[in-house]
Amino acid sequence: MIGNVIKYEQDNIDTDVIIPGTYLKIHDYNELATHAMEGLDPDFPSKVKDGDFIVAGKNFGCGSSREHAPWALLDFGIRCIVAESFADIFYNNCFKNGILPIVLPENQVKELSEAAKKNKEIEIDLVDQKIHKGDNRPFDFEIESFRKECLLNGYDDIALTLKKDAKINIFEQN
Repeated sequence: MIGNVIKYEQDNIDTDVIIPGTYLKIHDYNELATHAMEGLDPDFPSKVKDGDFIVAGKNFGCGSSREHAPWALLDFGIRCIVAESFADIFYNNCFKNGILPIVLPENQVKELSEAAKKNKEIEIDLVDQKIHKGDNRPFDFEIESFRKECLLNGYDDIALTLKKDAKINIFEQN
């Protein structure tokens, strides 16, 4: 994945900032996405293109457990968020919805932010687990092997269940 960085240097960006609660009744994901980050960054819709990344501080996605937050970001084309830390439920919801959340130490997050200021594109290499930021010093990142496999193959919970379709059919026949 290659994209531009949209940076938010704040800590504790909560799910109500990512998608305000007043829009949770919207069932059209494209419309939901148009309200993403509007309280923090009203220009977000005009900045983002498919494949861009968010870089943020600590505790990204804290607050309520709404799955609408990753939906809204994904529907804008955000496929990866790099932060110093994530709220647990948001972190897990990212994987369930095809977004790669990467945890990096503060100094590396700041270096990515600096690259963004210079309008450098960033490349996220999930296979080799590296972030290339336009110099010869990529950052390594960790990801659980099962989650990596799911992201690389586009598996969500339903797809994982369907992989066992033959066993399910045998069980049902018995």
